[in-house]
Amino acid sequence: MPPNGALAPLKTAALQLDFICEAFRQPIAWDVEPVFTAAFHVDEVRLENIVRAAVFFPLVQRADGLHVIFTRRASHLYDHAGQISFPGGRIESTDSDAVAAAVRETYEEIGVEPQYIQLIGTQPSFLTSTHFTMKPVIGYIRQGFSIHYDESEVADVFEVPLAFLMDPSHHLLHKAELPGGGHRFYFSMTWNQYFIWGATAALVRNFYHYLAAAQTKLLR
Repeated sequence: MPPNGALAPLKTAALQLDFICEAFRQPIAWDVEPVFTAAFHVDEVRLENIVRAAVFFPLVQRADGLHVIFTRRASHLYDHAGQISFPGGRIESTDSDAVAAAVRETYEEIGVEPQYIQLIGTQPSFLTSTHFTMKPVIGYIRQGFSIHYDESEVADVFEVPLAFLMDPSHHLLHKAELPGGGHRFYFSMTWNQYFIWGATAALVRNFYHYLAAAQTKLLR
């Protein structure tokens, strides 16, 4: 579908770790992605028959700037098999909160130990069409970490430059007709052979809106 509005890529200064950390330290007035306004306002309501989950939005510094780590889920999994996702999963009763769940799942799925994770902040949860609420936890992975992914859950781990993800010209909006009638919308971004779509793409899109608002406020 045609893009919903002309949005500009973020400035280079807004893609730096120091800027992102500063943005999360102060109040930023911003609006969630308008295509999914209702889906991003689930933190304020009590929902029945949903699975609460948390995902880690992992930033890592490379020579050409910040990158974001993604996983490709194993093809045999019951939920979201083969899809591109962030490390994460259900919030268990043993987790103190969504942040603890995201950190635990990151270690279990891709082997990044908690001591390498610098927490930055959280974003609004997203209600998926499969009745999960995904709470994104934004964080930075310090140098010295290593990736050892669990092959029973993860088929691949890869990185995408944050600058690519924060350029809305790479965000495509789709309209899917449903077999029983009606339709649904979803965003996608394609990086090399990886097709990032659905809830994961929605979280990326929402992160863009947040940083764009922070850029307006903090970069004069």
